Amino acid sequence: MDFSSKLLENAVNEISQLPGIGKRTALRLALHLLKQPEENTHALTEALNKLRNKINFCKKCHNISDSVLCEICQNPNRNQEIVCVVEDVRDVMAIENTSQFRGVYHVLGGKISPMDGIGPHDLTILALVEKVKAGIIKELIFALSSTMEGDTTNFYIFKQIEPYKITTTTIARGIAVGDELEFADEVTLGRSIVNRIPFENSLKV
Repeated sequence: MDFSSKLLENAVNEISQLPGIGKRTALRLALHLLKQPEENTHALTEALNKLRNKINFCKKCHNISDSVLCEICQNPNRNQEIVCVVEDVRDVMAIENTSQFRGVYHVLGGKISPMDGIGPHDLTILALVEKVKAGIIKELIFALSSTMEGDTTNFYIFKQIEPYKITTTTIARGIAVGDELEFADEVTLGRSIVNRIPFENSLKV
């Protein structure tokens, strides 16, 4: 792709690094920004800078937050004894959209995937195990995507916390095997949360 401007080329190269954005789409976006009023572009730039420099990760659940504790963890109406384990913030949003869950979350930051060089110590599993050890949690809900990596992560955590005899459940398989949680519709995902099953039962499937 030939560019008449090095500045445009640099912008396209940076935009095209975003997931799902190719060079042609990046070019359309860059040209669109050029056509917008200057203050619109500055507002976008400022929002991205603030996102990068001022965002926090909740010290309790590792969800993205504007403060030290996220709004969910701060909410006195949430059941702090029921913790839903998810891969990332998109899964928190997906479950929250169902309005079926009144506990809190623990965001792992990914799934165990040796092929991608991601091991247990690259995730927030240790912090989760420490919560279980402290006796804070009564029920742990595994809500990772039903992929091989998701199931491996579930099983690894289950073995780590097994000695502590807490209730472990997993979302019902209204979510098809191999599906990513964030793409499930709200009704199906909501029913999966409500109709969760003991995790040990899922090992027999």
